[in-house]
Amino acid sequence: MTDALRPFVPEYKGHVVAESGELYLALEDLLCQFSSPCVMDCKIGFRTYLEEELTRAQDRPKLRRDLFEKMVATDPEAPTQEEQNEQGVSKQRYMLWRETISSSSVLGFRIEGMRHLEGASTREFRIMKDPESIKNSFRKFTGNNTRILEKYIHRLSFIKEALMISDFFSAHEVIGSSLLFIHDTESAGVWLIDFAKTVPLPVGVEVTHISDWSPGNHEDGYIIGLDNIIRLFTEVLNES
Repeated sequence: MTDALRPFVPEYKGHVVAESGELYLALEDLLCQFSSPCVMDCKIGFRTYLEEELTRAQDRPKLRRDLFEKMVATDPEAPTQEEQNEQGVSKQRYMLWRETISSSSVLGFRIEGMRHLEGASTREFRIMKDPESIKNSFRKFTGNNTRILEKYIHRLSFIKEALMISDFFSAHEVIGSSLLFIHDTESAGVWLIDFAKTVPLPVGVEVTHISDWSPGNHEDGYIIGLDNIIRLFTEVLNES
């Protein structure tokens, strides 16, 4: 890979065949260069589903009780009265609702999981939308260490520069991808990971990665999410 993003993705190490016969990618171990690392996964973009997934859900508007129960477990007030009566929601409705309960819909990213300085791991971020709450999570993750904060901001700025000149990025819809943050007491780095739902744009379609999404335009909001992460990290640094 000679694209501008090459320095910011794990190195490809070949394929591995499991005992079951399944084929897996072998990728660089990003943690090996760190000692007792802290790790955070931020899911980037307005949505985690592809346009074709939404289209399939629209074509099969069956009410599902399992999705209704997931919705109620997160927010008992979320289902409409009709959905309460039916004890079910369609997959399309659930997919659209799921993105609205986190910061993905308003900031273009959400914290997916974190292992911080105290050694604890948590994934309780799915309904976090308030920027101040996210900044507090960033503070906890970094221990409010100004040197680590500065390293992250610099690395994120380099990533944005690479994205803006990347042929790969300009030609793809990047959905469900993450930025992986790793640091220890001395070093810090950020990498792009999770490309299972990154697909080439349809012929004749162009995206900016900074425009709002509407069904059919294939916008993913990636740069919006990245800009907001940089902004919030910078605010944490300035307030520390």
